[in-house]
Amino acid sequence: KVEDVCFTLLIIYGISAVLNYGQQFITATVTQYTSKRLRSDIDEKINRLPLRFFDTTTKGDILSRITNDVDTISQTLSTSSANLISSLALFIGVIYKMFITNGILSVVTIVSSLLGFVFMAFILKKSQKYFVRKQSDLGKMNGHIEEIYTNHNIVHAFGAKQIETEKFNEINERLYDSNWKSQFLSGMMHPVMTFVGNLAYALIFIVGVAFIVNDNDAVTLGTITAFVIYSKQFSSPLTTFAQSMTQIQQASAASKRVFELLESEEMPDESAKTQVIENVKGDVEFKNVKFGYSPEKIIIHDFSAKLKSGQKVAIVGPTGAGKTTMVNLLMRFYDIDDGDILIDGISTKSMKRESVHDLFDMILQDTWLFNGTIRENLVYNNTDVSDDVLDNACKAVGLKHFIETLPQGYDTVLSDSLNLSEGQKQQFTIARAIIKDSPLLFLDEATSSVDTRTELVIQKAMDELTQGRTSFVIAHRLSTIKNADIILVMKDGDIIEQGSHSELISQNGFYADLYNSQFVPA
Repeated sequence: KVEDVCFTLLIIYGISAVLNYGQQFITATVTQYTSKRLRSDIDEKINRLPLRFFDTTTKGDILSRITNDVDTISQTLSTSSANLISSLALFIGVIYKMFITNGILSVVTIVSSLLGFVFMAFILKKSQKYFVRKQSDLGKMNGHIEEIYTNHNIVHAFGAKQIETEKFNEINERLYDSNWKSQFLSGMMHPVMTFVGNLAYALIFIVGVAFIVNDNDAVTLGTITAFVIYSKQFSSPLTTFAQSMTQIQQASAASKRVFELLESEEMPDESAKTQVIENVKGDVEFKNVKFGYSPEKIIIHDFSAKLKSGQKVAIVGPTGAGKTTMVNLLMRFYDIDDGDILIDGISTKSMKRESVHDLFDMILQDTWLFNGTIRENLVYNNTDVSDDVLDNACKAVGLKHFIETLPQGYDTVLSDSLNLSEGQKQQFTIARAIIKDSPLLFLDEATSSVDTRTELVIQKAMDELTQGRTSFVIAHRLSTIKNADIILVMKDGDIIEQGSHSELISQNGFYADLYNSQFVPA
């Protein structure tokens, strides 16, 4: 009956609508969960990677993996996965119906389609390397842009616009080439599958007509017509598959880069290390330390020094002598190749890195302020810091008056509109160290970005800060470390002299030459 047919169709369409909704819901859920999980895994992985990884990988390339590559995977999952599942279901259903109708014509249709798979496999093999190269070039492009745009003023100041433009054009040309080749080759799959579909039509007609001419009752004109329709439905999922392969290949290349990051060598697991230092005094000893960033390039050969609690230790020497490297080893940013470093007689090897880091304050040449209020920047990773503590720290470094002139005081959001100078940024980082109040202190030319008057204020604050603390000072202006308790003079990774300023001057050795060269005209 007509009523039964209409009712059946309504049920089928209703089921179809529910299934389509379910498909979209499942696809969206799986896609977003996968993207969220990848970003979370990368974020956790970043915290387990050694500093060596960041020294050898550009920031832009890392950001490209977290953003572009993860987004590429997400887009492919959301657009291609659902289509592929629907196409697979249609593909299986059409094959089933074809073999029920006529086995011979079914074989003809399938065999002709296999030709398309051969071409597809060939194209995939050729184009995949260009998709991989495209994602890599995109990471290099992001790295270059991040580096150049961040240092835009320096590029202009040194008149390097032409050079950097040429570098950009070179990377851009490689990206264009890999992008064009990958898109062109993958785009060939659609016309190939269209040709295969038309070839199937022709073969069906040839074989079908041959059966009819030979009076074979297995094939009729209706059978041929049905198989033309079946063939179209059979080639439809193949065409969909071919169209999806562009996105799938791009996602495959992006996945390779993401999982390269996730599979990068991590810092050794230190969960079993429970050694901590209670009531830190600050005695530090370097015992025959040996280290190189690579086995063939040893930076520190045989470094030994014994430093007492509360001493102000200056580390001086020419560029490349290993000054900053020694501090990186002391804070376990890198692990030493041989020897040992002891704090209060306890080897830093037996302590977790986080425990070692908590023992230090760091004030570097490069200032670091993040997008947030002044209060958030000053108390970074500290809790229950009172306004009195903030006031004392800011007063010590000469920031108190500046903060009082701001409408929201400590709740003012740091942004470009404040136009902070490099000197003011350095004052903030020094105030942050004062608030953290760790037992050991590391300063790397901390007053290099401030004027002479501010330097005197900060120098006084740092003198107070170093009282009772073992402090390590890397200085290029030797006049700033004349009051150090001990000066370690480094050259080519070794300590060649050590003592107070007056002792080293009286020796008339390498330090004396280095010190006098800053005041004697060439």
